[in-house]
Amino acid sequence: MSYAYLFKYVIIGDTGVGKSCLLLQFTDKRFMAVHDLTIGVEFGSRMITIDNKKVKLQIWDTAGQESFRSITRSYYRGAAGALLVYDITRRETFNHLTSWLEDARNHSNTHMVIILIGNKSDLENRRDVMKEEGEAFAQEHGLIFLETSAKTATNVEEAFLNTAKAIYKKIQQGQFDGTNEGNGIRIGPQPPADGRTRPAIRQGPQGSGDRSGCC
Repeated sequence: MSYAYLFKYVIIGDTGVGKSCLLLQFTDKRFMAVHDLTIGVEFGSRMITIDNKKVKLQIWDTAGQESFRSITRSYYRGAAGALLVYDITRRETFNHLTSWLEDARNHSNTHMVIILIGNKSDLENRRDVMKEEGEAFAQEHGLIFLETSAKTATNVEEAFLNTAKAIYKKIQQGQFDGTNEGNGIRIGPQPPADGRTRPAIRQGPQGSGDRSGCC
């Protein structure tokens, strides 16, 4: 399916905060109570609409273990957006946010949009981090903030969409160079100036330089 833009995301945070579950809920509309720990990086994608334009989200779900931090850092460089996730029932995951945020900002482009996610809001009876604390951290560091539940899907859609809208706004304001894929943004294939669809050129059997219309 064609798109106007492609945005690359990375999901970061401690192990067990629900990063993979957020991705699965957003892309597949389902929840897995038991999920294997991510080894390295997992991937998902989905098409959304912003301002009547199709936008494809490519989302990289990273491992939270310290042993994989060097792998995670390599994905910051090509991301336009990041979901920084903690578990509202485990204060240590909140305490580690500063380290994750420092990593993200040191290894990404300066305009990357970061949203702070307090996940597992369905476990209110086990809450260890108050919502006001998350809001204060986000305000202090210039982040978007939401509490979500990957289990009930509460605010999951909004988390990914709000990040995309913030990226799109930066493109319109000229803060993001959409022609530089190193920023985590790709402009989709543009229609011809006359608005008509050109016939695809078939790839030659010997790779003669003819380009296929398929991507």
